[in-house]
Amino acid sequence: MRMDELRFRTNLQRLGATRLILAFCLLVIAPAVVRAEEPATDDNWPSFRNGNMLHGVADSTLPAELKLLWSYETNDGIPGTPAIYDGHVYCGILDGYVVCLEAKTGKEVWKYRSITDPDPKTFAPGFKAAPLVTDAAVFIGDEEGIFHCIDRKTGQQKWTFETFGEIVSSASLIDDRVIFGSYDNSLYCLKAENGEQLWKFETEGYVNCTPAIVNGFTFVTGCDEQLRVIDVQTGEQIKHMPLNTYLIASPAIMGDELYVGTYASEVIAVNWKQLTTQWAFRGSVGDFPYHSSAALTGELVVVGGRDKMVHAINRRNGEEVWSFPTRGKVDSSPVIVGERVFVGSDDGQLYELDLKSGKERWKYRLGRKVPGSPAVGSQILVIGSAETNGKLFAFGQ
Repeated sequence: MRMDELRFRTNLQRLGATRLILAFCLLVIAPAVVRAEEPATDDNWPSFRNGNMLHGVADSTLPAELKLLWSYETNDGIPGTPAIYDGHVYCGILDGYVVCLEAKTGKEVWKYRSITDPDPKTFAPGFKAAPLVTDAAVFIGDEEGIFHCIDRKTGQQKWTFETFGEIVSSASLIDDRVIFGSYDNSLYCLKAENGEQLWKFETEGYVNCTPAIVNGFTFVTGCDEQLRVIDVQTGEQIKHMPLNTYLIASPAIMGDELYVGTYASEVIAVNWKQLTTQWAFRGSVGDFPYHSSAALTGELVVVGGRDKMVHAINRRNGEEVWSFPTRGKVDSSPVIVGERVFVGSDDGQLYELDLKSGKERWKYRLGRKVPGSPAVGSQILVIGSAETNGKLFAFGQ
């Protein structure tokens, strides 16, 4: 065999080995990164905004025309957002219960109470936060500051953790860590398996938002008027930026940009690496704060306002693309499903809008205020209504 032929075959063998190693990395290493930063959801909606970057975009589709499949009555309202996981719906209720229902039928599978006292007359702290659901557990905080970990299949308590303020923040998961905020002015990181506190970061105001997570950092926008970037491993603040206004909404992240509505009647885009404001959008109707968390695509930021409007904003330059008027304030956070936008309003309606034009495509009267947001998975949309005797509604075909 000639020397040049031998070298060619040797290089070919090396190339084959390199490809095998690369394939192994893609199969083994890459999915681990995806699970850590943005858990794959498939046909589920396991958390408040369906992923750690809080985009509010569904991974699954919905039938072209929706009809009411079932409703679930409660003794109190549902101010938060349900979750959908493995063909089941999970929802916190203000009367102190978390329920697990069959997604197709609404049949109750289990019911968990925030206290162990079985007496129905005993006050039980309610749930305003959206649940975070994994294969093993349901994580959710209550209005008296107790964070609960519930076995997903049995509805039995696994562990609890006490904070010193109401928990409205929904939790985010990275690796084995659960991160959430409390009204005791703190951000907590717990070990998901047993509730052990790994770190606690103290802010200077209530933490209402669900913490976004990307690139090993978590982002907090709260009532101390700051944007904080915190290392998820150590709990140390890496950088912060004064925003000079309260923030109720949760931030959505895409690349180096963070998008969030403020109490100062603006929706802002911030470069979180450079700590610079890229643009600020203000509606034309007056000064109204934003409690709604934005839904995010490559082109649009879609958000509800207390000006009773749903706004679509150009993600690049902050200019309004369209606006849609409702008859009540819109604290509900919009959800994007393909070319459709679904959002509730305090006028008691669930709206379906065209993503490109903002034109109304369909609406359904839920009858009561709708401060919570939809969840989409398993070919259904679920959303709750607030106030006494609120209901959980499921739509599909």
